[in-house]
Amino acid sequence: MLAEAGYVCGRDLATVVFLALKLGRPLFLEGEAGVGKTEIAKALAASLGRRLIRLQCYEGLDAASAVYEWNFPAQMVEIRLAEAGGDRDRDALAKDLFSERFLTRRPLLEAMSPQPGGAPVLLIDELDRTDEPFEAFLLEALSDFQVTIPELGVIKAPEPPIVILTSNRTREVHDALKRRCLYHWVDYPSMSRELEILHKRAPEASERLSREVVAFVQRLRTEDLFKKPGVAETIDWAKCLVALDVLALDPQAVTDTLGALLKYQDDIARYQGSEVKKLLDEAQDMAPA
Repeated sequence: MLAEAGYVCGRDLATVVFLALKLGRPLFLEGEAGVGKTEIAKALAASLGRRLIRLQCYEGLDAASAVYEWNFPAQMVEIRLAEAGGDRDRDALAKDLFSERFLTRRPLLEAMSPQPGGAPVLLIDELDRTDEPFEAFLLEALSDFQVTIPELGVIKAPEPPIVILTSNRTREVHDALKRRCLYHWVDYPSMSRELEILHKRAPEASERLSREVVAFVQRLRTEDLFKKPGVAETIDWAKCLVALDVLALDPQAVTDTLGALLKYQDDIARYQGSEVKKLLDEAQDMAPA
């Protein structure tokens, strides 16, 4: 199913995704940035025909931003209109102001609302960027798949969403949250699997160029880099080379496009001139025939 949606993975990852769907458990994915954790949620949503709802985590994210907010500008307009019309029924106005009409649904609440086609795929992306208080709130929300809005009461999901949580492991996520989930570490792919991914995601690259690109990236990942290139960078780099009509890797082509592969100047500065040629020679020796 994942392959049909354009996602290439091994049996171990496919198995844990299957179990998460079968058992209705959240799936917690850890791994380096760019190895394809987010793409799993996208592939699942596409293959199952479900809506994808994404909560992008960041430092300082709180429950209000993740669940709901009241549309204050619209509420103020309603108050002014009521005053202009001479409406003095405060209780009725207050009830109307805090009704569904003025409720702005954020990702968590939206994922717990009925959706056409069935329960959505809820992607909670880069959970490690948030603070521990939000983690504690999320633990409660994912336990019962319900949230409480003081003005409206408890809202419970009629059907639990398919939950995918990702982490780049910039910090450890609390064990209590991990215990609620099935867990899998998404590693960098093998050379053969990365080549298969490149064929699917950048089919315009020639067979020779694809093999050389994958071999070079695989070799580069063995270096002591500040940030190793992920699969996403491999795909971007191949597309850049194709755009420049490069048919086979050479030192000049690598140097000109290294910014598509490495994202830190210190890393880029290390690989110039003879260093690039040395890496390229070693990569070409290990490139699959």
